[in-house]
This record gives sequence, structure tokens and C-alpha cells, in this order.
Amino acid sequence: MQQAEIGIIGGSGLYSMPGLTETQEVAIQTPFGEPSDKLVLGSLDGRSVAFLARHGRGHRLLPSEINFRANLFAMKLLGVERIISVSAVGSLKEEHKPTDFVVPDQFIDRTFLRTSTFFGDGIVAHVAFGDPVCGVVAKTIADACDAESVTGKRGGTYVCMEGPQFSTRAESNLYRSWGADVIGMTNLQEAKLAREAEICYATMAMVTDYDCWRAGHDDVTVDQIVAVMHQNAANAAKVLRAAVRTVPKERKCACASAMQHAILTSRDAIPAATRAKLKPIIGKYLS
Repeated sequence: MQQAEIGIIGGSGLYSMPGLTETQEVAIQTPFGEPSDKLVLGSLDGRSVAFLARHGRGHRLLPSEINFRANLFAMKLLGVERIISVSAVGSLKEEHKPTDFVVPDQFIDRTFLRTSTFFGDGIVAHVAFGDPVCGVVAKTIADACDAESVTGKRGGTYVCMEGPQFSTRAESNLYRSWGADVIGMTNLQEAKLAREAEICYATMAMVTDYDCWRAGHDDVTVDQIVAVMHQNAANAAKVLRAAVRTVPKERKCACASAMQHAILTSRDAIPAATRAKLKPIIGKYLS
């Protein structure tokens, strides 16, 4: 039974969802372990929402320690069909200023310690990922930024790095030479797993500062960054409420059938344990 239609994953600076009412916390066990924290279910402007603090409340988890598979699997178990991911990022372009929001439509993977698929253990699947975010959700976020008078720029490339250290200046300039827009440490794995789970996904990337490529970056203090994060969190809460209100209730995008032609393994060759484990993800294609 569906318990939430929209998922919100909160990143650095957004550890709870203001305005969420009729809340209950649920601890969900998945075949891939425990999510980052308990999920908070509730109502936001008339829509059923599941909120998850990506790093755990109190910011306890490094980016590489996040159990992305458990987080996305838990959302799937709750019936979530769309996810809005909120993430703090550094800017790789002068035009993306601190407190601006960017809604990227592409990713570059610079991670190397993470598992980014539900598959394996006797089943092979290759899902299309040329367009890694849901255009409907991305447009909804960008429109919500406009409605709330928050600078929100639709389109651009998010570099997902391993961390937890920030980039070297050489790396930062390399990413700029590629034309990338922002840099963060978390969203690509979520986007890949959401696609495999047939959940619509888009990122609201909140710029906290310029990455180290920019002259004067080393003069930025932690206090200044924290102040920006607080402003971003307040703006994020407004934009999220507007987005949740206006996201279409009916899904007509291709995200809902992304796995239809992705499974290569012969159905009779899939181990029973793997079949059972992945039933919430691909059960409809294995019957």
C-alpha cells in the first residue's frame, strides 16, 4: 500500500522538512541494510511525503558511507513515485552564485568507492541513463523557484566526486574545462538507483560557494558558508512546498517503465533469492 507519493531527500543544511504535518517516523529494513535514518512520513500541502536526511540527523555519514541502495529501496517500499533531492554544491561557473539554485540535467561520475546498482547476484540489467533526471520533476522545481522568487537555473552538469576532501585546484579547473556547472558528492548514485527503481528523480542543487578555482576562494570562512547554508535551507523549504503542491499527480514520463527492456538475464536463470530480494523493483517484469 502506498504510504507516500513524493520523496524528499535532504542534504547538507536540510535535515528536516518544515511544514510537514501529521508526521510519523518509520524505521525501514531493506535487503541492502538500513537507510541513513528513519524516514519521516507526513502531509505537505495536501500531498503525502516521505522525508529522509541523507547524511542522517546530526550529519553523521560521510558521502561514501551513505547506503544509497537502502535509501532508494526504502522509498520504493513506501510507494514513492517521485523524488526531489536537495543537495549543497560548489559552483564551477561565475554565473552560479552562492544562494542560487541549479537544477542539473546531466552528471559526471568521479566516484570510485560506491555501489550504484541494485543488480548483480545472478541478474544483469542495463537501464538507459542518457537523460538521467526526470524532465517533469526538473521543470516543477524550476517553476517553483520562479514562483518563490528564488534564483533557479534549469539545466547544467553536476560533477559527483568521491570526497570527503574537496577538489584540488587542478581538478576544479579540469571540471571547468569540461563545461561542468556544479560539484557535489552525493546525487549521481541516487539518480542511477532511482532510474532502476522506476522513480522519477531530479536534483535541486543549492550553491554554497565557488569551488577552489576562483581567486579569493581561500578567503571564504566556514561562518560565511554556514550563513549561506541557512539561507539556502530557508529558500529550499519554500521551493519544496511549491514544487510538492504543483507536481502532476499522474505520471506520463518514461521513468515509470525504465526497466521494461533492461533485464538481460533469462528469467529461468535468475536465482530465487535474488528474484525475491528485487521483487519491489522488478517483480512486475518477472511474473
